[in-house]
Amino acid sequence: MRILFTGGSGKAGKHVVPYLLARGHRVVNADLVALDVEGVDNLIVDITDSGQVFNALTSYANFDELEPGTGVPKFDAIVHFAAIPRIMIKPDNETYRINTMSTYNVLEAAVKLGIKKVIFASSETTYGVCFADGERKPDYIPLDEEHPVIPEDSYAMSKVVNEVTAKSFHQRSGFDIYGIRINNVIEPHEYAQNFPDYCANPDQRRRNFFAYIDTRDLGQMVDLMLHKDGLGFQIFNCANEGHSVDLTTDQIIERYYQGVPQAAKMGEDETFFSIKKAKDMLGFAPQYDWRKQL
Repeated sequence: MRILFTGGSGKAGKHVVPYLLARGHRVVNADLVALDVEGVDNLIVDITDSGQVFNALTSYANFDELEPGTGVPKFDAIVHFAAIPRIMIKPDNETYRINTMSTYNVLEAAVKLGIKKVIFASSETTYGVCFADGERKPDYIPLDEEHPVIPEDSYAMSKVVNEVTAKSFHQRSGFDIYGIRINNVIEPHEYAQNFPDYCANPDQRRRNFFAYIDTRDLGQMVDLMLHKDGLGFQIFNCANEGHSVDLTTDQIIERYYQGVPQAAKMGEDETFFSIKKAKDMLGFAPQYDWRKQL
């Protein structure tokens, strides 16, 4: 596929883009900073500017595309990861503006240009726990995609708005628009760097539901979505299968989730951030367990 990938130079994108390249896709990275990876085409784009987004989606990827003399090839899909990645990087109103307007611009351009597959990054924060003021517990465990999304911070608010915007554009177009509620993204080097401390101090993983997603497994998720047509508008949780701490499911429940209703029977090391939908509908099969990586 010929793919425009926004935010490919970010923490997740810089791993997902090479994963997609290795599977034969052509990727144009639309970002404010180029990605120094062999095989990727870079275009410096401010996606909060609608004109730049339309222009990027009607541009050549590189000089080789001039040779056939048949005009600019069409993009088969857009993967939209570009965003301010959390609160407390920019002022709250800027986080909200940048994240919502950039997503609106990408979806509008995709629909008006007839690009019938858009995959966009949503977030675990939509459930209102990650950036809550104080401790907030989920309504039930494990959390699936039907769990209420009522956040109180600018970043998570922007992601909920983006999901509604995506659903609206699907309603108008009928295009496949898939959102990924991405859990805490872990790069390969972070296993040795962080996980011993996570095990020693599991409290710090409460806001992430004790879950994580390896960047390479996130690449798998995106690739599966690119090849899965006809689902319309969908939202999927994305995490690895086990906990990010050296505690069993029952031990975590005893320590952190007493009194929280349990909606489904859980395995001894089964994530509270349910990926059942992604496994059932996409064939998602995470490969990277932190214990094996250490």
